[in-house]
Parts: sequence; C-alpha cells; structure tokens
Amino acid sequence: MSKSIEVNDLNVYYGDFRAVEGVTLEIEPRSVTAFIGPSGCGKSTFLRTLNRMHEVIPGAYVEGKVLLNGQDLYGPGVDPVAVRRDVGMVFQRPNPFPTMSIRDNVLAGVKLNNKRMSKSDADDLAERSLKGANLWNEVKDRLDRPGSSLSGGQQQRLCIARAIAVSPDVLLMDEPCSALDPISTYAIEELIEELKSEYTIVIVTHNMQQASRVSDRTAFFNIAGTGQPGKLIEYNDTKAIFTTPAVQATEDYVSGRFG
Repeated sequence: MSKSIEVNDLNVYYGDFRAVEGVTLEIEPRSVTAFIGPSGCGKSTFLRTLNRMHEVIPGAYVEGKVLLNGQDLYGPGVDPVAVRRDVGMVFQRPNPFPTMSIRDNVLAGVKLNNKRMSKSDADDLAERSLKGANLWNEVKDRLDRPGSSLSGGQQQRLCIARAIAVSPDVLLMDEPCSALDPISTYAIEELIEELKSEYTIVIVTHNMQQASRVSDRTAFFNIAGTGQPGKLIEYNDTKAIFTTPAVQATEDYVSGRFG
C-alpha cells in the first residue's frame, strides 16, 4: 500500500519563472512529512509536483525526478491521471461537489476512473471510506443529503474519504486545516495520525504547532526574496527541526523571529 517518494534535484517552472529550485529529499512510507516555510516559498507548488497537479497551470513543467517506489512519475508514457490515483490530494478549502450526495461524493473519484461496481460493493466502499475518515457515525443516516449540507470540518473529512476511496498510496494535504475551527482541526490531526498506518502523508502547514504535533519529519522551505525560487533549507526529524535546527534561518522561522 504505502510507498516511499524520492525526489532528485527537482526544479519547477511556470513558463520562464523558476518557482522551486534544486529540491532533493526522500519521504518514508507510512510517515507524516510536514512542509513549512513563509508564504510564497514554493512549498505548495512543490507538493503539487508530487502528483503532477501543478500541470493544470499552462506552461508549468519540471526538471529532475520524482520517484514513487522507484517509478519516475515524469517518465515517458506515464499518465498523469494514473499518478493522481496513486497520489491523492486534499486541498486547503473543503471542495465537495455541492450537487452530489454525501455517498456520491465519496465515490466520485472511483467513478471517474470508470470502475464499475455493484450497488452493494459501492455501499461497502462508501462506508469503509467514511469510517476511514472518521465521518461514518455522523453521516450514516443522511448519505443522500448533499455534501454541502455538512459543516466545514465534516466537509474536509468527506474530501479525505473521497481521496482514500480510490486506494491511493500517498495522501498530499495542502493546508487542510487553515479554513477550519480548532475543534475540526483537532479532528483532522487525529485522523492524520490514524491514516499514517496505511498511507504516506505529506502536509503543507503554516501552523508550527500543527507541524510539531502531527509530523515525523519536517522540511523547511525559504525564499531569498520576491521573484527568487523557493529552496529546501533543512529537512530532518521534526523534533530536531523544532529543538536543534542546523540552520539559523530555520531557527528564526520556527521560533517566530522571522521576517
């Protein structure tokens, strides 16, 4: 199930602009890795290269390699749609399909991949995925209600259920709690802790406490100035990043003495 990611000397471009420069790192399976750093330093852009999501922006391309269990995601003939099946994504704002029922939201990705299944298999998968996202008990009596009828925190867990329904190996989360209240945030953090037993999880967060709570390893990105590419400054076990960082810029950032 869960797979490792190896990134070798990755540069990300939007047309002529180099957004991210020279990133090399390895992400271990069944772990949570947090990307932290100031706004505009390329961490979300880099996250999106891990499932080729950045390619939806015209003129975007990469140089370098991203290997999922040794397979180059950018190799010749690799289908980006297949990549996104293996490497799921949860966005900053919950984005359930508003006109679809809760049940259909969960199954949307599976249906997009043209998987035909019987109603009983589909019901089982919906239940399993909602249980996996710790949402089943809250919604099991109203699966036919629209996804938009849920609270923000529930919608975000619905989006996580939708992401895990297609059985990915990796889950990417781009600031999944930034639009949520503290109680919903806590629920998502607990869920991340549970999900890492099955998935490799990478999360972008602006919340230092969150990074220190949920992640095993932390990568600090920074930028020399406006118009400069984002760079990976330091990558280590989360405890080391927050207690004994090797680079002064990391220490300034995690201690709040930044900028």
